[in-house]
Amino acid sequence: MQAPLPAETQMQLKISNRQSGDVMVVDLDGRVVIGTENDALNEQLEKMARGSGKKLLVNLAKVTQLDSSGICTLVRGFTTAKNSGGVFKIVHAGGKVHEVLEVMHLTRAIPTFDDEAKAIASFSAATGSAPR
Repeated sequence: MQAPLPAETQMQLKISNRQSGDVMVVDLDGRVVIGTENDALNEQLEKMARGSGKKLLVNLAKVTQLDSSGICTLVRGFTTAKNSGGVFKIVHAGGKVHEVLEVMHLTRAIPTFDDEAKAIASFSAATGSAPR
C-alpha cells in the first residue's frame, strides 16, 4: 500500500477547457505556481496559441495564487498567440491575483475583463466581425 503524497506534490492546479463559439476558454482552479502543473499549463497554452485562428480566454476566477512562474506562463501564452496571429485575453482575475497583475502592469498589456460574456464578445469586435 502506497502512502499518500505529501501536500507539496499533490495537484495544485486543475486545468479544463471549454469552447464558447470560436473562443477556447481555459478554466484554471488552484495555484499557478512553479511546478509540474504550471509546466503543463505552459505547454497547453503554447500548443493552443500556436493553433490556427485560436482565440484564447484564460479564466482566473478560481486561481488562489499566482507567482512569477505563473506570470511567465501567462505572458508566454499571450506572446505566442500574438506572434501566431491569435488572440489571448484574461477574465475574472480577482483579489490578490488581480493585484499581482496590476503591480506587474499586465492588465495594460494583456486584455483583462471582469465579465466573461463581454470578454467573449470582444473577440468578435476585435476581428472586425461585429455588426456596425
